Amino acid sequence: MLSVTSVKNNSSSPRFTLKTSGIALWSPLLLVIKMPLYCVYFSLSVSIRHSQSSFRLLFCRHVGQRCLWTRLSPSLSMRHVVPMGTAAKEEMAQFCDKNTQSNRPMSPHITIYKWSLPMLMSIAHRGTGVAMSAGVSLFGLAALILPEQFPYYLAFVKSLSLGPALIYSAKFALAFPLTYHTWNGIRHLMWDMGKGFKIPQIYQSGVLVLVLTLLSSAGLAAM
Repeated sequence: MLSVTSVKNNSSSPRFTLKTSGIALWSPLLLVIKMPLYCVYFSLSVSIRHSQSSFRLLFCRHVGQRCLWTRLSPSLSMRHVVPMGTAAKEEMAQFCDKNTQSNRPMSPHITIYKWSLPMLMSIAHRGTGVAMSAGVSLFGLAALILPEQFPYYLAFVKSLSLGPALIYSAKFALAFPLTYHTWNGIRHLMWDMGKGFKIPQIYQSGVLVLVLTLLSSAGLAAM
C-alpha cells in the first residue's frame, strides 16, 4: 500500500514522504538502482582480470626472451662472472708448469694404474654384459631376417663335420659370458648387502667366482 503524507517543517513549503507496506515499493527501486552498479562492477572486474593476464603473459614472454638471449649470447652470460684473482691464476700456472716439466699426465688413466684382480674382473663383468646383449640382439635379428628355421641351420652346422674339440671350444665360449656374469652378479649382490668389502675378502670372492665360472662353463659345454 502506498500513501502520501505531508510534514510541516520550519520552512514554509511542506515536505512530502512516501510510506510503503513491506518491500512492495523498495524492491523494484533497489533493483533498478543496483543493476547499473552491478554492470559497472562486473565490467571493471573483467577488464582488471584481462589486464592482469595480459601483464603476466607479457612478463613471461619478456623473461623467456631474456633467458634465451642470455643462453645464445656468450658475452651476456659471461658478463656476471667474477674474474679470477691474480693469485689463483699464478697458482694454476705454476701447477701446469710443474706437471709439464715432470711429464705427468693431467688426469689419471688406465695406463698408470697397476693391474689387479678386482680391476680385471670389473672390466670383464661389463664386457660380458655387452657381449651377451649384442649376442641376443644379433640372434633375434637373424631369426627375423633369415628365411629358414633354427633346426635347418643347426643341421647345417652338424653337416660340416667339425671336430669335437672345436665344437666344445665354441660351446665353452658361448657359456663363459653367461656363467661369469651370473656368478659375479651374485658377488655384487653380496656387496650391496654390505658384505665382503675387506681387501682379502674381495680377492677371495674373486677367485671363487673364477673357479665357479670355469666349472659351470665346462659343464655346459659338455652337454
